[in-house]
Amino acid sequence: MQQIFEFPVASLLTFDSFIGCDGNSAAVQFARRIADPADAENLLYLYGPSGSGKTHLLKAIAHALGSACHCAIPCLSCRDILSADQLFEVLNDAPALLVDDLHLLRDDPSLRGGLWQVFNDHYTAGRKIALAGLHSPRELPHLDDHLISRLLWGLVSRLDTSDDDSRRMILKKIADDRQVRVPDDVVDYILITTSREVGDLITTFETLYRLSMAQKRKISLSLARESREYLTAGGRPL
Repeated sequence: MQQIFEFPVASLLTFDSFIGCDGNSAAVQFARRIADPADAENLLYLYGPSGSGKTHLLKAIAHALGSACHCAIPCLSCRDILSADQLFEVLNDAPALLVDDLHLLRDDPSLRGGLWQVFNDHYTAGRKIALAGLHSPRELPHLDDHLISRLLWGLVSRLDTSDDDSRRMILKKIADDRQVRVPDDVVDYILITTSREVGDLITTFETLYRLSMAQKRKISLSLARESREYLTAGGRPL
C-alpha cells in the first residue's frame, strides 16, 4: 500500500466536538445543564456501554465548568483510584466532583466510605457533581448504599449508540465536519465491518479519510476496503 502521511488530530473533549445522535441526546442535554453554573441542577449520573461517550461528556463538563471559573477541574477514573487518601487529595477541594468508571471501584470499605464522604461533602456544599459507569446505579458493585440512593435523586441517563441509525448519524456528522461526501455503500461497509463502539467507528472513518487525502482519491468502496486491510494488518490508526 502507498505510504500514508501523518495528519494532526485535535483531541479536545468538549461539547462542540461531541457527536450527538438519538442514543445520547438526553445525556447531552443533562450534561449541558450540569456544565451551566447558572442551572440549579447539580447531580448527574451517566451510564452505558463502553465507547458510548460517557468519558467525553464528563470531560466536556470539566472543560465548561473550568472555563467558567478559570481553574482546572479534575476528572478522576475509579480505575486509577488506589486509596481513600488519594480521593481526598485530588477531589475534596475541587470546584466540582467528576468521577468516571464507577463500576471499577475496588471492593475496599475505606474506598467505599471515602467516595461517599467526598460525594456528600460536595453535595452538601451545592457543588456540581457528574459521575459515570457501565451500569445503572442499582447494578453498580462496591458502592455505599447511601451513594446509590443519592444518585437516583439526580439526573440519570443511559447512552447507547449501538443501533445502526445512531451510528449512521455519527458517521454523517464526522463526514460533514470534514466537508466530504461518503457514498451509501461505504457507510454500509463501515457499519458492517466495525465494532459497535463509537471510538472504533471514528478511528475507521479517520483512517479512511486520511488515506483519501494522502492518495488524493475520492472516498469509495474500494478505498474503504484498502483502509480496512491496513487496520486489520495491524497498522496504527492514522
